[in-house]
Amino acid sequence: MQRGLISCILILSFVSPCLCFTRLNFGLETKESTYNVLDYGANGDGKSDNENAFLSAWNDACGTEGNATLVIPKGNVFMLKNLQLNGPCKANSIHIQLYGDIVAASMDEWGNDKLHLITISNVTSLTIDGGGSIDGNGKTWWEACRDCQRPSILYFYGCKDISVSSLNVANSPGFHVPINCSENLRFSNVNITAPGDSHNTDGFDLWNTKNVVFEDSVISVGDDCIAIKAQCSYINVTRLTCGPGHGISIGSLGVDQNYETAEEIHVKNCTFKGVTNGARIKTWEGAPGYARKISFENIILIDAENPIIIDQHYGTKHPNNNSVSMPVSDITYRGFEGTCAKQKAINLNCTINGCYNITLDQINIVSSDPKKKAQAFTINAHGKVHNVIPHVSGMLE
Repeated sequence: MQRGLISCILILSFVSPCLCFTRLNFGLETKESTYNVLDYGANGDGKSDNENAFLSAWNDACGTEGNATLVIPKGNVFMLKNLQLNGPCKANSIHIQLYGDIVAASMDEWGNDKLHLITISNVTSLTIDGGGSIDGNGKTWWEACRDCQRPSILYFYGCKDISVSSLNVANSPGFHVPINCSENLRFSNVNITAPGDSHNTDGFDLWNTKNVVFEDSVISVGDDCIAIKAQCSYINVTRLTCGPGHGISIGSLGVDQNYETAEEIHVKNCTFKGVTNGARIKTWEGAPGYARKISFENIILIDAENPIIIDQHYGTKHPNNNSVSMPVSDITYRGFEGTCAKQKAINLNCTINGCYNITLDQINIVSSDPKKKAQAFTINAHGKVHNVIPHVSGMLE
């Protein structure tokens, strides 16, 4: 019986040499298929448009039975614009091995659709890794198109069970990696870079998304390193270095006076270096919704301009401290250490309905200018203070 089974397997291996069977489960075999973009006519000269080749390789990978691997080989530079990798897929899982480099077309080579360089939509169980890079060629956009629509680099929409690691993303015309309507994502060793003066080049932006992990990454951009916006929850950021940039922001929430929420967001063991803002929560006056159960812990500061800030008057030209805004509550700042580049190290600027259950604990922030003294400012903030430098006065019980 056993000898007969071995013979069958040997016969199958000769009959189907292109198929690799990865598992044997109660007689059910799972096929592993590999698709290389070069086999679909991709040209790695950095100048040719490879949209059709990449799309054809994706469609075959997406439509295969079993598990699929899409290979973008090393030693090549593939130019792209407006590539849409859509699901749902028949494949149980897809592994994109990005060993090579991808570069966006320059601004004058784009057509009418300028939303995203690469869109991944409605895909479940996707892994991206390989150590390659994606460059958005943003320098052709930042000055010539400062206030017009500029594409992002890598957009996830309606995705689930996504793992991205060992990836370098740079110089997006707009946001680098926006994420919308997705869940269960992990980003590890993803490094994002753009000049500090590149306008609105956020690292990650999240909307309507839950259960996301960011870890062991470096983000240096011209706006928020991570912006966690409406209807986001269970977001964890660990061992991330941010700077230059505008820090890690919750919000802004309520820009159109819609009901917007953010909760269970936890930032830990991170470094803010040369940032405009550090740990930031920003909401618009009068907007409904809430921001709650948010923590920033064990944070190293190096010349951060506004290390700790809650701004319930965000975007308001004439702030009114008697106005009402969405509740901000259950917020913890613990274990901050380092220097601030401006005097206001702690700024809790709340509306009349206030910020509640705010905890400031084990904080030591001093000015990076020895001639100046770091200060704390609070208004309508309720909570507890323990072992905090600079001295905090005006915190309400």
